[in-house]
Amino acid sequence: MTTLSSEDLLRLQQEQFRHDQRNHSDIWCLPKADRLKHYGLHFAKYVGRIARGANETKTVERTIVDAALVCLSAANVLHQHLQPKDAQALSSQIDPLRNFADAAGRFADACEKIDHLEEFLTIARMANEDVLSWVVTSASERQFDLEGGIKHRRKELAARQFYIAD
Repeated sequence: MTTLSSEDLLRLQQEQFRHDQRNHSDIWCLPKADRLKHYGLHFAKYVGRIARGANETKTVERTIVDAALVCLSAANVLHQHLQPKDAQALSSQIDPLRNFADAAGRFADACEKIDHLEEFLTIARMANEDVLSWVVTSASERQFDLEGGIKHRRKELAARQFYIAD
């Protein structure tokens, strides 16, 4: 079962901060509002992957990991200290995709509110928490090692930046 403690989440957020600085300078240099919009587009893309089912070439596990990474990045932009949630909280819903689609839609709504100078921070944070809940629940239901998947994916992404010497 996938469980993440408060300490695990803080460490993952800190690691994601360093990862984003090193490997995503094109996004890192954007204003925070634009970064949030970028992350909202990622969430929408991942909902689409899940909705395509067998027609999608990327695995559900890969999408869970990608959503986790974006959730961590978004939390850092939002100055949101992520906290653990009950992994079973969402598992009783008939169609778990609805939880992810709902959270992604609310995150997009928050991003749209930025342009209208409307309150968005609370909506974005709550939606991001719900994305995290979906990620943890989905990984748990699949008995998938989320932290291992995150480490592996970060290495793949870092390898793209072959010109950076650590």
